[in-house]
Amino acid sequence: MRVRWTALTVTLAFAGSLWADEKKAQLDQKIELLRGLEAEFATVKAPLPRSKKTLEFDSTGTWDKKKWDEAAKEMGPAARIGDLVQITAVKIEKDEIVLEINHGNKSGTKWYNRVEVGMGSRTTPVNGGNNQQATGTYIAVKFKGGLGEIDSTGVKKILAPLLDFEKHNATEQYFDTLPPEIKQAITDKKPIEGMDRDQVLLALGRPLRKSRETKDGVDYEDWIFGEPPGRVMFVTFAGAKVVKVKETYAGLGGSIAETPKPPI
Repeated sequence: MRVRWTALTVTLAFAGSLWADEKKAQLDQKIELLRGLEAEFATVKAPLPRSKKTLEFDSTGTWDKKKWDEAAKEMGPAARIGDLVQITAVKIEKDEIVLEINHGNKSGTKWYNRVEVGMGSRTTPVNGGNNQQATGTYIAVKFKGGLGEIDSTGVKKILAPLLDFEKHNATEQYFDTLPPEIKQAITDKKPIEGMDRDQVLLALGRPLRKSRETKDGVDYEDWIFGEPPGRVMFVTFAGAKVVKVKETYAGLGGSIAETPKPPI
């Protein structure tokens, strides 16, 4: 009996070790997929429609073009051939990877539409004073039988008929001409004063909302990133250049708090 119990103990310990190794492998895979896909830019190679439902894309590199065409007729395009888009969020499921493109279809009236954030002597509505129509979409890369050992490079290869993640010559040539501080800001995804709109797009992607006003003959435009509850970043342009970057926290109920400064 003692021998049997010893064998059983060894078997259970071995099985537990395998289970732990498998869980770690799954976690490592998830982290790699998130790091390799989220915030990545790609050039559109086939029309990308907006859609009420997530667009399905098979891991074989094919998709139901008829359904996508119907979605485009109903909702319009999210991006056309040649457009530069960004993956703004990634959700990993057992048999699919859902990619949010250009902030997806986030739109509509929400409780915080009346929240305003102070910008010096000005206040700006979080939603710019109106409801802007969403311009993004969602793509679900479907895997029959589960994800297996797919990594971010593999996902990009699967999406090759639709999205080009390879070197964007024009973008990289433009990047190489920029001053070092602008290059660093784009790399860090942190906008700074002096940037133009193209440079902010490279750093942060498209804003969720915009608002405009004219003061003392100067045209101001706020690009707003993030939404309550959570951090909200305002990038303010005067003419063509960024003149102010401000990050605040909008909590439940619309309460606004300044982002605390790091200790000296």
